[in-house]
Amino acid sequence: MSSYDPRAQADEAWQATRAQTALATQILRDENDYLAAGARPDIGRQVSPDVRELFVSCEPALALQQQFEHLQPEYIAVHDVGTTSSRKLLAGIASAAGRSMQKLVIRRQGFGTPLATLAFVDLPTHEGGQLRLFTTEADADTAARHGVARVLLAFSRLAVLMVGDLPAHVMASTLKPLHEAMVAGPWHNRHLLLLPLATPGVVSTQGSELARGTGVDVRTTPQVTRPSDAWGFISSTWSRVRDPAGASGAASAPSAQHPRPMPPIPGRAVPGDTADIVGSLSLRPMPEVPRARSEAPETPVPAALLDRYVRRLNELAGMVSCCVFDIAAGRPVAHAGSRPDGAALAARGAEMISALTAASRTMGLGHALPDAAVTLGAHHLVLRPVPRHPGLALHAVLDKATANLTLARLQIQRLDAVLDEPA
Repeated sequence: MSSYDPRAQADEAWQATRAQTALATQILRDENDYLAAGARPDIGRQVSPDVRELFVSCEPALALQQQFEHLQPEYIAVHDVGTTSSRKLLAGIASAAGRSMQKLVIRRQGFGTPLATLAFVDLPTHEGGQLRLFTTEADADTAARHGVARVLLAFSRLAVLMVGDLPAHVMASTLKPLHEAMVAGPWHNRHLLLLPLATPGVVSTQGSELARGTGVDVRTTPQVTRPSDAWGFISSTWSRVRDPAGASGAASAPSAQHPRPMPPIPGRAVPGDTADIVGSLSLRPMPEVPRARSEAPETPVPAALLDRYVRRLNELAGMVSCCVFDIAAGRPVAHAGSRPDGAALAARGAEMISALTAASRTMGLGHALPDAAVTLGAHHLVLRPVPRHPGLALHAVLDKATANLTLARLQIQRLDAVLDEPA
């Protein structure tokens, strides 16, 4: 009868367990040693090549602030004011650099519910590191989106504002909450760059107001008409921020953190120039990511044809006012009818499209532009993209008492044929 040895039994069990593990337990001196054992500290956990996840038990903005305070990363935040250009700019830069757009998904701890999704791109630097560019155009509800944007701007090393064509009073009211946040703090950012997509005079004036009492260096560039111009201003400002002494000299060496030149777009005439980074694309409004070379460029819609289109729409029973507008710029292209006027229909239509597409992305329902009908107290609203003409949409207002919404939508669809007529 064999004797039972508890100590030998325990040792045998431990050896069996240890054999099944890839690494034996290691005792590290402190948190820095632990973090140094793997990749550089980053926000969240990598779950796929292009997606990181951060699980939180608080609001997304507060969770992001805690991460920035702990990790103290250096990055550039690109923010939209009266335009929707930042995400397209990052996508174009990523494409030109041969990098993919990435996502940081902030989820509710325990449930996994997505609270906010941020887009960013990592660019190579001269010393083999990475420079991260965030867009503040997060997929989230309104409160979370505003909070996340404020935190991204506040903790960035360089904040970039892409400013659309806005009247002075509208721009002032739009930038007022940002100025208040800069004064109230916490606001670690000390460098803010304004990129005007229209006449820079008003933007420069508002930039001076934005800097007042904040200690932030606010600079306004000349008018930006191409993505390559935008990236040229951003990259040169980043060099100055990272190496103020070197940036002042004409023959100074590039900063260690300055992104290395990106590969030129095929077909560009002068390789290596800053303009090669994204290519010669119109930035009023900011274009979509450059199409493949095999795709033919789209022919612009003649103004006379759009005027004819809205006039025909205005003849429909119950039509009060209708407008074809530029989605990215929120500006009217053609209008017919009474009030609301074209500017109001364009601005509100762009806001509705932005809200609906954000909701669709958040719920995982796709990125297609909405085709929507809304019934109000005394009116119907119809919002739909203009077929075969990307970047344009229709916003129409009908009198509820005299218009049949179902019939009106069918009649509007039939009038798509007008857009195929000769101008």
